[in-house]
Amino acid sequence: MTRTSRARMRPMAAVLAVALLAAGCGGPAPSKDGDDGKVGGTVRLLTPIFEGADGKAELDKQLAAFKAKYPDAAVEVDYTSYGKLNEKLTTSIASGRPYDVMLMGVGWVPPFASKGALAELDEDEAGLTQRYNERVVEPGIYDGKVYGLPIMLDTRFGIYRKDIFAAAGITAPPSNFEELREYGRKLTVRDGSGKLTRAGIDILSNDLRQTFLPLMWANGGELFTADGKPAFNSPQAVGALQLMTDIIRTDRSEDFGFTQPNAATGVPLAQGRAAMMVGHNNVWQSIQETAPDLIKEDKIGFFMIANARPAMFQGGTLATVSAKSQHPATAKALVSFLTDQDASLAANEQRGNVPALKSLADSEYVKSNKAVQFAMQHMDAAFSEGGVPAWIEVRGDFKAAIESALLGKKTPQQALDELAAKAQAAIAKG
Repeated sequence: MTRTSRARMRPMAAVLAVALLAAGCGGPAPSKDGDDGKVGGTVRLLTPIFEGADGKAELDKQLAAFKAKYPDAAVEVDYTSYGKLNEKLTTSIASGRPYDVMLMGVGWVPPFASKGALAELDEDEAGLTQRYNERVVEPGIYDGKVYGLPIMLDTRFGIYRKDIFAAAGITAPPSNFEELREYGRKLTVRDGSGKLTRAGIDILSNDLRQTFLPLMWANGGELFTADGKPAFNSPQAVGALQLMTDIIRTDRSEDFGFTQPNAATGVPLAQGRAAMMVGHNNVWQSIQETAPDLIKEDKIGFFMIANARPAMFQGGTLATVSAKSQHPATAKALVSFLTDQDASLAANEQRGNVPALKSLADSEYVKSNKAVQFAMQHMDAAFSEGGVPAWIEVRGDFKAAIESALLGKKTPQQALDELAAKAQAAIAKG
């Protein structure tokens, strides 16, 4: 999700805490839309999706349909990026004029709900699991209450070049960590001078946290214990970071600087400069645009990261309602509208993402996108980050910790122990 710097996130987390403390001590209670819950009035929507000219045109189209359904309601839209989303949210809350409907990332509900910023939605977990996979519902729940509904999912899993595998005599993708390393070594190519010309496995293009986490989950690790303590320095988590370190420092299956940081579009894979990668589902859409022959000739394949168990990273975008909305019925109606089939399908198509609703598995969009199909077929093995109120502050420290191990400055155990200590301090601070 966002890649906001640690320096920015900590001050904004403090702003959120102070703003909500003030709001909870004598701030005005949200007014109602009427005893009958009539939908009307103007609500403000903050969204990091539907970006660009095409996205705005699509959202305009969807909001016109919302207006047709609720003629007494109006929606003012504020577009932002995921990089600026946390700042926009916390600043609006501190100003005393929060957005009525806020789209936020997976892992963000506990930080905001724990401070009283979100309104409980008129949903129950049991009912939601009829529409969504249980793994999709979990990120919107805090303290047993539903605060967010998913619009779309962002997933990370293994992606590989079938033709490169076949040329090397490898008939199937790796099924465990041992094979992942073995295939990575075998598929790595260097010239006579030792210069890397093809990475056997690309683990650096994707966000490092979002590469480490599915490996950790696949190795049987967890982010936090049931009572909210850091667990990402467990033997299983250390083993996952050791794997990443071995790929870079021992196997030399990839070099720093060979692939582009955050190249989630899969450019190295499409160019044949990487044989496989841990990547985002929208690699498929990117390859369709830049190297369509690879898709026509069925040269792109997918695999679950697996060792102790299969695992897939699941991020995404959730729709929430401000606890201070002056038009709560209208805000909740907008959340329901944006998370229903038509609007959510349009949002996913525009970004090449994975629909959250089970019913959209049969849509033409999903049927035409094999990466999205793969993700929806493996939702039972999906894991989400977050889970504690301090998550927005904690997550910014992962990249530096992982890099310190990959660069040989610290052992994986040292790097994760120090990260866990920082996280525990942030959690204790509240």
